[in-house]
Amino acid sequence: MKLYQDNNANTNVVTGYGEDHVMIGKLRHEGNVLLSASQVVNDWAPGAAGDLAGLRAEDLAAARALGAEILIVGTGRRQRFPQPQLLRPLIEARIGFEFMDFAAACRTYNILVGEGRAVVLGLLYER
Repeated sequence: MKLYQDNNANTNVVTGYGEDHVMIGKLRHEGNVLLSASQVVNDWAPGAAGDLAGLRAEDLAAARALGAEILIVGTGRRQRFPQPQLLRPLIEARIGFEFMDFAAACRTYNILVGEGRAVVLGLLYER
């Protein structure tokens, strides 16, 4: 699904996505990915899937290294929630978080990054 045309070449925005990929600007990325306005981390959370199996607290804490004030995690076609103990590093670092289905996560990230917010998007593909 194509979301919209990217008019700011210096900011990472989601321009489309599918069952196995996400388009960030004009580049296709496959597999779990973590992105901010200025950085893309491929192979993020390598043991995790959209059902949150294999997700570790360290995977979520990686958002801190990207300067996140807000972390949005896309969990596939359905919204899923992690075990509460996985959220401790985010809470301790005072990083807000939200878990959403893929479409909502991509739209919300684009809105917040467009407003200049320090937002990070993590996308977990279903296996």
